[in-house]
This record gives sequence, structure tokens and C-alpha cells, in this order.
Amino acid sequence: MSQVRTAPFEPRVARPAVPDGPDVSVCIANWNCIELLRRCLQSLFEQDQGARFEVIIADNASTDGAADMVAAEFPDVVLIRNAENYGFARASNQAAAVATGRFLFFLNNDTLVPEHTLRQFLDLAEANPGAGMFGPRLRGADGEFQISYRRRPTLAALLHRIALLRWTGLFRRAYYEYRRDTFDPMKAREVEVLMGAAVFLSRTVFDRVGRWDEAYWFGVEDIDLSTQVSRFGPVLYAASVEIVHYGRAAGRTNINFAAPNVAIGYVHYFRKCGTGPLALFAYKALVTIDAPLQLTQKLVEAVWRRATGQRAKAHNSLVAARGLWAFLRRELLRFWKA
Repeated sequence: MSQVRTAPFEPRVARPAVPDGPDVSVCIANWNCIELLRRCLQSLFEQDQGARFEVIIADNASTDGAADMVAAEFPDVVLIRNAENYGFARASNQAAAVATGRFLFFLNNDTLVPEHTLRQFLDLAEANPGAGMFGPRLRGADGEFQISYRRRPTLAALLHRIALLRWTGLFRRAYYEYRRDTFDPMKAREVEVLMGAAVFLSRTVFDRVGRWDEAYWFGVEDIDLSTQVSRFGPVLYAASVEIVHYGRAAGRTNINFAAPNVAIGYVHYFRKCGTGPLALFAYKALVTIDAPLQLTQKLVEAVWRRATGQRAKAHNSLVAARGLWAFLRRELLRFWKA
């Protein structure tokens, strides 16, 4: 039977690595997405990874039977069952706290891990002992490369996303530089931020930076972790290691939770990085004014796309509208308190 822990479960100190234990602890924070999680685990266990590894899943009270599926189909997985949704950062810390490997591999549930991936990461880590963290090249299910790293965000970059300002073009360059200006999928390099879909680092570095910041519930925590790790060693993009990433599966499925928390996460990140209170106030005010405008735009867009036969795009517009409505209706106060 799988090893099961039930919430509340709040270990604060990681167990030491076991000399004859796994080289890598694969840590997965899961929330629903049962079929994607099954495929992810199959890709790990049904292929030779070239390394000793364990898998720990912290399940955030999934309602689709994901935790029961893990217990029944993957008996070697260490399963933590949370009574509620603790968010990505806290669940990832839970998984790391019971891990016994020398290295930690934080992995999204919407990924597929090819053969020998863990061995490749181990070889890179052992050849670069001063490195802080590694991230793979991400490829979508459609075969196209995904942005696998980017620069740290700035207030100017995010101001371009505000409809009231986007038309002016004042912040277009800052946004482009943040999102994709430096991305080259074929070139390994030191980067500022790795996408949180898959990151590999030593237990020592993870403990030194203070783990994932649990003030983030969903989104932006990967930017924060990369920023903290870079103070101790370079954050490296490993172009030679590739992982399939479906992308945004949990966020789109649970948009009412994801969208508000991403917005709140950015505010927390900027405050943590020393952004002044006046600048943060102005940013919050602009986002608050802009949200109902974007909500109206998405609803009109959805109607138009539906009328012109663009059903998939109409659905995406409605998903975005639901996220904006959840932000305005339930999370606006927490956004201002962040």
C-alpha cells in the first residue's frame, strides 16, 4: 500500500538524506487533474530514469479522485492527503519535508518525464556543484517549444497588461523583455527565472533559501524561488534536458482560484523585492479599475467568437471572464491587503 499521511501535516524540518536512499525526490503538489497526474506518474515509473528516486505527492483535497487513484495504482508513492487546498508552495514544502533524496525535483502534475531525465539532471548537478537550480526545456503537447525561462518581472512590464495603458505602447518593450525577449530554446545559459513546471536543486540549497514562500498560493512562487536561489548560485537553463508540459491545466480548470492568486502573488513579490508603497498603491488602483473593463471586454469577445463559430476561443474568453469575476467578487480585499 502507498504511504499515506493526512492533514494537518506541517513538518518544518526536512529529514536528512538517507545514505543508501534515493538520489532524487520528485515532489508533486497536486490539485485535481487526475488523468494528467496518472500520465505523469506513468512516465516516471514506466521508463528507466537512470537514478534512484522516490515520488512524494501532496494532494490539496482533490475532488476528482486523484488521491485515491494514486493510492490504488502507484503503491510506491508517498501520499500526503490535505483536508483543504493549501496552495502550491505549502504543499510543495510538505512534500520536501518528508523527502529523503540528496536532490529535490519539483514537478507539475501536467508534465511527462522522458527516459533518463533524472539521470541527466544528476549529471548536470554533479558537474556543476556551485549551481543553484536547474530547469529543463519545456515542449508543449503540440510539439512546440514553450517559454522555459524569463527575466524577473517589473512593475513597468505588468502595467502593459492593463487595458487602460496597453494602447499607449509605453510599456510594450518592458513587457516583451520580461516575457520572451531573451528566450532561445537551444542554448543552455544562466537565467533569472525558471518556469516552475519543473525545477531541480539540491536539498542543501533548498533549505538555505528558506523553502518555497508560503505567502504565495498559486502563481509567482517560481519567480520568487529563482530570485532567492540566485543569491547562492546561478540559476541554469538546461537545454539538453526536455520535458513535455501541457501547461496551465490546473489554472484553467480552477480559474476562480488561480486568477486572483496570481494577481495577489505579483503584489507580494514586488513588496518583497522592495517596491515602494506609493508605487504599489498606484499599481493596485490601476488593476482594480482595469478589472471590470477587462471583464466586459472578455464577455463581449466571447459572444462575438461564439457567433462567428470560434467555439474554442469563445470558451477561453469565458474562462478569463470567470477568473476576473472571481477576483472582483471574492478576492479584491485580499489583493489590497497583500
